[in-house]
Amino acid sequence: MAKLKIPHTYVLLFMVIVFAVIMTYIVPAGEFDRTEDPETGRTIVVVDSFEYVDQTPVTPFGLFESIPKGMVQAGLIIFFVLMIGGAFGIIQSTGTIDAGIGTVVKAMAGKEKLLIPIVMFIFSLAGAILGIAEEVLPFYPIMIALALALGFDSITGTAMVLLGAGAGFAGAFANPFTIGIAQGISGLPLFSGFTFRVITYVIILGVTIIYVYRHAAKVQKNPESSPTYEDDKKRQHKLDLSELKEMTGKHKRVFGVLIVGIVFLALGVGLWGFYINELTALFLIIGITAGLAGGLKPNQIAEEFIKGAQELVYGALIIGLATTIMVVMEDGNILDTTIYSLANLVEGLPTVLSGIGMFFVQTLINIFVPSGSGQAAVSMPIMAPMADVVGITRQSAVLAFQFGDGFTNVISPTSGYFMAALAIAGIRWEVWARWMLPLFLIWSAIGAVLVSISVLINYGPF
Repeated sequence: MAKLKIPHTYVLLFMVIVFAVIMTYIVPAGEFDRTEDPETGRTIVVVDSFEYVDQTPVTPFGLFESIPKGMVQAGLIIFFVLMIGGAFGIIQSTGTIDAGIGTVVKAMAGKEKLLIPIVMFIFSLAGAILGIAEEVLPFYPIMIALALALGFDSITGTAMVLLGAGAGFAGAFANPFTIGIAQGISGLPLFSGFTFRVITYVIILGVTIIYVYRHAAKVQKNPESSPTYEDDKKRQHKLDLSELKEMTGKHKRVFGVLIVGIVFLALGVGLWGFYINELTALFLIIGITAGLAGGLKPNQIAEEFIKGAQELVYGALIIGLATTIMVVMEDGNILDTTIYSLANLVEGLPTVLSGIGMFFVQTLINIFVPSGSGQAAVSMPIMAPMADVVGITRQSAVLAFQFGDGFTNVISPTSGYFMAALAIAGIRWEVWARWMLPLFLIWSAIGAVLVSISVLINYGPF
C-alpha cells in the first residue's frame, strides 16, 4: 500500500484558501455592528447586532488577489522574520554562537536535560505575564543550536521556546492582551480569579515540560527516533558543532552586544511598549553592531545579512498565506457569520456542557481569528452575555476563551507567530503537527476538565 503523502505546506494552505473561497458562496454573508469602547478605545462587537447582508462571494480572480492582501496584512511579521534571519546570519558568521554553545555544552555535561525545565519555565513566565509570542522569535536559532549540541533535536530546541511561552500564554494568570481585554469586555475586575489561573498555569506547564523532557530523553538515547533526524544532520554539519570552540576576545565582544540587546528587548517590551517595528529596528542594530564587534567589514556584514534573510524566505511567505485565509473570510463577509453560528451552538446545552462548548467554540474561532486580543474583541461581547443566559459565570467564559485561544496557537497553520517560529526553526508544519498532536489533545482534555470545574464551583466573582 502506498504511503499517504502530506502535501507541501504551500499546497496545504492554498487548499484551505480555496475552501474558504468556496464557503463564501455557500455560507450566508452577515456582520455585527461595531463600536469604539470609550474607556479603552478598542473596537468591540455590539451584542445582538448581527444581521445577514447581501452575499459578497470572492471571485476566482479575487482568490489570487487575496494572497498579496494577506502578505501586506502580515507584512510587519514577515519583515520582522526576515530581519531576524539577516541579523542572526551576521552574528552566526562571527562564530560567537558556536563558541557560546561550546561553553554551555561543557558546563552542562552529564546534566543536559536539566536545561529543559529551566528554559521552559523562564519562557512560560514571559507568556503568562507579558503575553509574549512574536517577541521570542529571536531566541529560536540559539536554542535550536544549543539543543543539537547537547544531543537533542531541533524539535526540542523549538519546543523549549515555543511550548514554554505557549504553555504560559494558554495558562496565563496575568496576560493583559488576552485575560485583561476579555475581562474588561466582560465587565470583570482586572485579573480577578488569579488563584485558579495560577493552578491552571502550573498544571499546563508541568504536563508540557514532561512531554518535551520525555521526547528529548528518547532522542538523546536514539537520535534516529527524531522526526527531524535527517534535517538535523544537515543542520549540525552546517553549524559545525562537531568540535567545541573556545570563547575568544572577539566572541566575548559580540556576546556582550547580544546581552545588551536582550536587555533592551526586555525593557522595550516590558516598559516602553515595543512591538514589531521597534523590535525589527533593535535587531538590525544588534546585527550590525555585532558584525562590527566581530571584525566584519561593511561588505561582509551586508553579504551575511542577505544569506541569513534568504534562509527564512520560505517561512516568511507561509505567514502571508496563513493570513490570506482570514482576508478571504472578511472579504466574503462570512467571518462574523461563522462566529455567530458557532456561538449559537452553545445555547440550550446543560450548564457544564455549555462551558465545555464555549471552550471548543473558542478553539474553532481561533483558527479563523488567531490574534488573542482580536478574538477577545470579536467573541467576548457575544460569549459574556451568553454565559449569563446559560447559567455559567462570565469568569468561566473568559477561562474558556483563554484556553480556546491559547492551545491552537502552537499547532494551527493560521497562527502567524507559530508559522514564523517553524520558519526560523526550519521544521515543516506537518512534521511538527504530527509530533504536537498528542500534547494538543492532552491540553484540550485538561482544558475541558478545568472549565467544567470552574462551572461547578461558580468561578467568579461573577
